Amino acid sequence: MQTHQNFCRIWVLLLLLHVADGAFTFDLFENIAAPKEGDVRLAGSRSSSEGRVEVYHDGRWGTVCDDGWDIAEAQVVCRQLRFSGAKGVQVGQPYGEATGPIWMDDMICQGTEKHLLNCAFKSWGVTDCTHKEDVGIICENNDNNSKNAIYSLDHSFSLSDELGQLFDSEVGCDFLIILRSPTGHRFEYETEEMICAHKMILLLVPRFNASQGVSNITVDISQSCKPYFPTFLRYIYTRQIDVDLSSIHCLHWMASMFEVKHLMEGTARLFSEVLPEDTLFHTQVSIYNYAVETEDLVLQENCLQYLSWNFQNLTNSPAWPDISVKLLRAILVRSDLVVPNEYFVLQSVENWITDKDEAISLEDQALILNCLRFPMIPVEKLYVLETNSSLYNNHSKLYSEKILKAFQFNVLLFSDLLTNPKFDREERDYHPRLYVDYPWSVTISPSYSSRSLSTPSHNSLIFRSKTINWEANIYRSHYDCSNRRLQCKSLPMARLASHSHYHGNNIVYQNQLLLSCQGKYICHIQDFKSDLAYVTKNATHGLTYPCPDSQYTYQFVVRPVYVRV
Repeated sequence: MQTHQNFCRIWVLLLLLHVADGAFTFDLFENIAAPKEGDVRLAGSRSSSEGRVEVYHDGRWGTVCDDGWDIAEAQVVCRQLRFSGAKGVQVGQPYGEATGPIWMDDMICQGTEKHLLNCAFKSWGVTDCTHKEDVGIICENNDNNSKNAIYSLDHSFSLSDELGQLFDSEVGCDFLIILRSPTGHRFEYETEEMICAHKMILLLVPRFNASQGVSNITVDISQSCKPYFPTFLRYIYTRQIDVDLSSIHCLHWMASMFEVKHLMEGTARLFSEVLPEDTLFHTQVSIYNYAVETEDLVLQENCLQYLSWNFQNLTNSPAWPDISVKLLRAILVRSDLVVPNEYFVLQSVENWITDKDEAISLEDQALILNCLRFPMIPVEKLYVLETNSSLYNNHSKLYSEKILKAFQFNVLLFSDLLTNPKFDREERDYHPRLYVDYPWSVTISPSYSSRSLSTPSHNSLIFRSKTINWEANIYRSHYDCSNRRLQCKSLPMARLASHSHYHGNNIVYQNQLLLSCQGKYICHIQDFKSDLAYVTKNATHGLTYPCPDSQYTYQFVVRPVYVRV
């Protein structure tokens, strides 16, 4: 009898979980429920069936950019709000301009999803839109059919807690999960740990294989991830979880292994939030290795980008001596490497190889050295490289060829370089990284709004005397913009403008704005377009990596590049 009651109780809870669609609705007999994560609403209109789409995330309502929006996305929102369907999409601020964050961009819905957050999108708060691009929709109005009107009574707010209590109590559990961790020796495992769960709940996750006739499953899990498995199981019951720096790696792995899609996507988005937290860089390197192991290309790129932007910090960290050859090469081929200069990169790499002694083969050493951009090294440093380099004798041919190539780049005009059939202007050796040393960069602190700098027209030695004067500005208010007769689409806005006319026919400038968070790490990089760069178009949530209280300094970087006219 007791077993039958438990069985019925679980099924009732599951049915409640199934019908709780997450729309922000009211019931007729209690106070209006507080909004929940992922709820949606329509704002800016007198009609309840149309308006600007807003979604609730991280305790705040925010808008959705209209990029990629079609009737399929509108159908999802209308269905979540319990309308019968969607009539159309509205763009161009028909419902007024909102304030606050733009939470979603580049939405891709199939039209069958029950909630908007089930659709694919960039990541929370990552967008290049302004509020002028907030999307609005029109839903099918149900008022004409009032006799068949449906009134929603939504008491699902307590369901998650009740299911969590069911998991904690293990009352009526009928499915045993056995956790074991390999010791490193073949067929040897640590002491097994057992968790009792409810088969009816685990049927929601097919990879548990909790079908009829199966009463247990054995899961091989690393010792480091084992403590988080109960938390993962509890998420399956409650659909709620707290994630931190120590747990995100394991939770993403478990979600991937058991194909728990929403948790996998949610933790993947959170990696950007936690990457700056480890100043020792062990976490970033570990996550990269995990991404390589699982062939997660998006996560690999996320880690490589952070490590490249903060390469100087990485070289001073405890994790630096132990990074792999593969990871080092993956970083060195990138142009978004933020470093004082290319000679710093050479010295860092040579010291890393030297400290490894004979642990790195000559072949791997050569592969790493080939990633360096010798033409970007000042000629004064190139001239003494033969005597100053600790690796020159072991790789004399490679160094000689690279130095010759660099000298040619520095003393020949671009037109002369093009006559050489071996010259490839697209080769990465001829493109600067993000050099933040004098004279290519200037920094504006929060208490200032403008700086000036002078740079050579190009990295090549022959342009050293042909300087360009630049003015760097940060506009923090519309008053500042109007004083300079500028229109600021959003604030703050950065401007890097040249007051010199000599650029050369074959030179363009791919200038960049770097945001340094509290002087500790680079949290965002933005291109300049027509001399302008908008720092963030989405309240405080537009940065690639978070920065508490937006306490960042602005670093302007000049990047000249040869182009064929």
